[in-house]
Amino acid sequence: MPKTGPIDPIDARLLLELVRHPRATTSGLADQVGLSRNTAQARLLRMEQNATLDSFERRVRPEALGYPLTAFITTQVTQRRLDEVGAALAAIPQVLQVHGVSGPTDLLVHVVAADAEDLYRIAGRILAIPGVERTNTALVMRQLVDYRITPLLHRIVERS
Repeated sequence: MPKTGPIDPIDARLLLELVRHPRATTSGLADQVGLSRNTAQARLLRMEQNATLDSFERRVRPEALGYPLTAFITTQVTQRRLDEVGAALAAIPQVLQVHGVSGPTDLLVHVVAADAEDLYRIAGRILAIPGVERTNTALVMRQLVDYRITPLLHRIVERS
């Protein structure tokens, strides 16, 4: 993964405008922020290349695809097999994210499922991966705070 660098207040304003108007053209974003189109385009391209801008996949809700259940599966892994476990998890379509974490477990696996039976099958598939020693599944009952980045962008703009 490319390394992201700190963004400046101009980048933050450009990103805030993109959050407010995700379908805006580069020219429209540039006008709102007070930049030339070429400068805005260059900044957006740099942020795409250095992974400041994340995948647009985040905008598609799993519920719309038939996966209304969300769960987090904590996973203990044989350390020398961490890479192959990661590759096996990436091969499961219902695995949305995998985080390596500190503490009593090694991985936090974010999954979605069509129903309880589907979640049971997915959890079993994860447990069957060679190198996975133990799992624990926590079903998300309700999301209290959706993924967000705008408060951090506002902080950068306010500091300038």
